[in-house]
Amino acid sequence: MAKIRFTIGVAPAAIFCLGLSALISPILEGQDQDRTFTDLPPLRKLAFQEDARGYQDLQNSPRLLEQIKFVQLGDSPDNFISFGGLIRQRYEYLENPDFGETVQDDDGAWLQRYMAHGDLYYGDRFRAFVQLISAVVVGRETGPSPVDDNHLDFLNAFVDLKVVDAGESEVTVRAVRQELEFGSGRLVDAREGPNVRRTFDAARLLSTIPSWRIDALFGRPVETREGVFDDVTNNDQSLWGVYATADAGLLPIGHLDVYYLGYQNNESTYTIGTAKETRHTLGTRFFGTSHNFDWNWEAMFQFGDFGSDEILAWSIATDTGYTVDQWAWTPRFAINANVASGNRDPDSSRLNTFNPLYPRGNYFSDAAILGPRNFFNLHPFVTVSPTDDWEITADVNFFWRLETTDGVYSPSGQIIRAGLESNERYVGTAFSLNTSYALTRELSFTAIYSHFAPGSFIEDTGPSQSLDFFEVTIQFRF
Repeated sequence: MAKIRFTIGVAPAAIFCLGLSALISPILEGQDQDRTFTDLPPLRKLAFQEDARGYQDLQNSPRLLEQIKFVQLGDSPDNFISFGGLIRQRYEYLENPDFGETVQDDDGAWLQRYMAHGDLYYGDRFRAFVQLISAVVVGRETGPSPVDDNHLDFLNAFVDLKVVDAGESEVTVRAVRQELEFGSGRLVDAREGPNVRRTFDAARLLSTIPSWRIDALFGRPVETREGVFDDVTNNDQSLWGVYATADAGLLPIGHLDVYYLGYQNNESTYTIGTAKETRHTLGTRFFGTSHNFDWNWEAMFQFGDFGSDEILAWSIATDTGYTVDQWAWTPRFAINANVASGNRDPDSSRLNTFNPLYPRGNYFSDAAILGPRNFFNLHPFVTVSPTDDWEITADVNFFWRLETTDGVYSPSGQIIRAGLESNERYVGTAFSLNTSYALTRELSFTAIYSHFAPGSFIEDTGPSQSLDFFEVTIQFRF
């Protein structure tokens, strides 16, 4: 039955993808076959991070997609506008959502995301960036969620004004709607996985001084609504802080981030109840490469108030890998080992549950089942590259509860299972296989399969059916 449902559900997405390929083929004509993808500035997940000036010499390119990346205004090359966009089509099917507690999407869901942006530079001190997003979902039996559906709204709409430009020191003010992403996205991320990305109404100071890049901000998340230009600032939540990254060379090897992030939510919910939460996070990240090794390690400590209770929480996250470049397909063997505190005593006046604030939606996997609260896990995996444009990853992930007096949470922070009456720790095992292929510089294809086998804790606290997740995505970015 599942196979029949999959065949029916994937058909519309497959037809659309074939049509998309036929539509963009004429646009891609004229590409120099001898030129590699790396000859041009990279296309970024956050479009405002792209280097539009890198297209300055391509104004007479035979490819329209390169011509529109740098359109000079007047006689000065410092005055220009850059255009770009994205079309993402994704089919996904999840068997037994919430381990069988939630209504099943019989034919899966088809998620569509469309984005377009304009980036205006006037001189070297003024910039205005505007980006629209339209996200639509078809096939959700329970109806679209806030991370699925947003018919049309501003994803980014900000102005940059450089107020200091003195040699090696610069300070730029950025204000109004903008996406945020710090470090690895463990605490603040644009949430690429779900159909609707996360954005904020915020003010920032972007500073560069000798040896450091420093970002200071205050903002509130945007509340996503389904309609047209109806998103509003969520005044119940706020985020503020300072995030600093050291330049290469400050340490003998690797790079260093240090940060403070403040967070407030007028209505936070944990297994012990709902109350106003004010939380402060101090953290550091050490990351880099040396020879064939790479690493990304982060430690976070949190304190604050939850209603009349105090907060004391922590988390350690690690990703360590080794690439064998002498072997065929240059495999990278890696392991993630992570832990986040949970509440130790429901009857005490202290909350110990770690809060990841605004993390990646697909924190552990694209199935987005579990979130990083009250857990520890081991996640070995291997990635191979049959060609420069093709990547395959296979992995297995083992999850436990850290404290049996706290529950299990989703990536968004919702309680999946409170489980305060269960002494079981093991949550489950997830097996995943995914592949991504860059057909051209602009066009990419991804396929993912994941199987989640419930552990003793899930079996002890309610429905415990295995989850199977399948996703196919084709994305065109320019």
